[in-house]
Amino acid sequence: LLQIEGGVFKVLATAGDTHLGGEDFDAAMQEHMTTVFKKQNGGKDIIGTNARAQRQLRNACERAKRMLSSAVSADVEISVGGDEYSANMSRATFEKLNSVLFERCLASVKRVLEDSKVSKEDVDQIVLVGGSTRIPKVQELLQDYFSGKPLCKSVNPDEAVAYGAAVQGAILSGVRDEAMNSLILFDVNPLTLGIETEGRVFAKVVARNTSVPCNRTREFTTVEDYQPSVDVKVYEGERGIVDGNHLLGEFQISGIQRAKKRESL
Repeated sequence: LLQIEGGVFKVLATAGDTHLGGEDFDAAMQEHMTTVFKKQNGGKDIIGTNARAQRQLRNACERAKRMLSSAVSADVEISVGGDEYSANMSRATFEKLNSVLFERCLASVKRVLEDSKVSKEDVDQIVLVGGSTRIPKVQELLQDYFSGKPLCKSVNPDEAVAYGAAVQGAILSGVRDEAMNSLILFDVNPLTLGIETEGRVFAKVVARNTSVPCNRTREFTTVEDYQPSVDVKVYEGERGIVDGNHLLGEFQISGIQRAKKRESL
């Protein structure tokens, strides 16, 4: 959620689902089509045991998904072992297969408003960015949630991502340009940052939606007696266990004062 005044862009809050993306919509369609083609082949699974057929079906499902953004139905066609298989996917079936995923998309919208303490009535514009915003059901859910407010579709959803990344890269690298001089960006941390602790537990250090740059301090102790060094793994994410988060990097702290485990010095 952005507050824009002149050339000043202030991020009030950001939210997202790191375990949800366009590939998940493809996967739901692929699973459905695997069952359809199995029935067409007399109950024999021609996809599940064939890696090449799986890749072919995944690509065919992605193409069909794109077509369904502008058409009410699309054909999914593959060739396995010289045999041709084809089935029709309607937009209604596609929306039913992904109904839970669509609701998860809306959950992120609700969360960003809660975090920023802004009501949906106070949002002036809803700008669609990213390929999946072309999906009619996503647009429908958004418009319904915002009480029929028109969606801004004048921005190319793919170009916007590249443009934003270029601007952010220029800011971080200190590029000086006439276009950049008219922009000021106050950003926040999009995901919680933390480290791995004993038992692969994720210990949060910098909370999501913290204004950056920032300084945060937390105290940690060793897990073994007289431990001479500590390996630190830095993750981003919202899961309590590091396996569900993204590893950013790791480093080692050596030469620490030796002491009994879990003692603070």
